Amino acid sequence: MDVYKVVEKFISINGEGRKAGELACFIRFAGCNLNCGYCDTRWANASDVAYEEMSEHEIYEYIKSMGVKNVTLTGGEPLIQKDIHRLLKYLAEDNTLNVEIETNGAVDLNKFMDLPENVVFTMDYKLPGSGMEAMMCLSNLEIIRHIDCVKFVISNEADMNRATEIVRAYNLLDKTKVYYSTAFGEITPADVVEYMKHEGLNKVKLQLQLHKYIWTPEKRGV
Repeated sequence: MDVYKVVEKFISINGEGRKAGELACFIRFAGCNLNCGYCDTRWANASDVAYEEMSEHEIYEYIKSMGVKNVTLTGGEPLIQKDIHRLLKYLAEDNTLNVEIETNGAVDLNKFMDLPENVVFTMDYKLPGSGMEAMMCLSNLEIIRHIDCVKFVISNEADMNRATEIVRAYNLLDKTKVYYSTAFGEITPADVVEYMKHEGLNKVKLQLQLHKYIWTPEKRGV
């Protein structure tokens, strides 16, 4: 039986992505293949982090018991979990669920393109301010679907310029939803809005990490 390393499971609102502001059942997995400078879940990536081993059936039963239709699989990086494709297919069989995977852009999504449309990706593109841009899987920008979205976490003006360069180079606004999100405490939302106005960034959406404004930035389980 396949088991997955789960460090948190809880109900809250989605802070980011297409379902921002809506209730979701969160499953947070252990481990990540990146080490972003602004990471707010570094504790979940530690080699000695405490986790619960859950089977795909146990994860599904927990989700159903919560009575919430949106499911957010996060981390860490959920797509590096062993046999994660099997779990995604299992959850997708229930077409009453909307399953979102928060992925960091450093995992090839091509192998997951056979999943049905009730499974979507909120994919980061890591900008220079993260220290991880060299790890990005650029082919993902070619295959991202209209039901998915690409999120750029912005730390400074150089990040804004690089995000816009990528958006235009890959025609992302014609392919999918694009969000510019602020690295909390490093740049103000007003700065990003002024930049969007200056660049005429029609169809780009500003997105804030809602949970950091509703609760404290360090609070877990929200």
